[in-house]
Amino acid sequence: MPSTTEQNKKTVIRFNKEFIETGNTDVFEELIAEDVVNHSAPPGSSTGADGMVHFLQNILRTGFPDLTVEILNQVAEDDLVTTRKVIRATHTGNFMGIPPTGRKVVINVIDMIRLREGKYVEHWGMSNIPEVIAQLSFS
Repeated sequence: MPSTTEQNKKTVIRFNKEFIETGNTDVFEELIAEDVVNHSAPPGSSTGADGMVHFLQNILRTGFPDLTVEILNQVAEDDLVTTRKVIRATHTGNFMGIPPTGRKVVINVIDMIRLREGKYVEHWGMSNIPEVIAQLSFS
């Protein structure tokens, strides 16, 4: 039987592949706790599940509908999973006020997820989205 740590890593992979990559909101509902806190939410944005789904579905996927997620590394301890990943996509939709450019982008992400009973309860993350915005703005 896999350890809780291994199960948590699989949950994070599933979230990335089945929700972020494909947009399956049923998976989001299944894997996100009602009391989730996104510590990386932009100022003025909701730090709850509604803010997470809004950014991932209505901002990221709108701007980059063909996005793919590649998990590069995962490290897990107790109830925490840290993932280094790359999101590759083509800018074919409006993204944060920037009209489509058709440019290919690479978004580098490191995030840490705390899980409870197989669900996300906290998220911290860092990415190069500011660089991507600058690249698209000056195309």
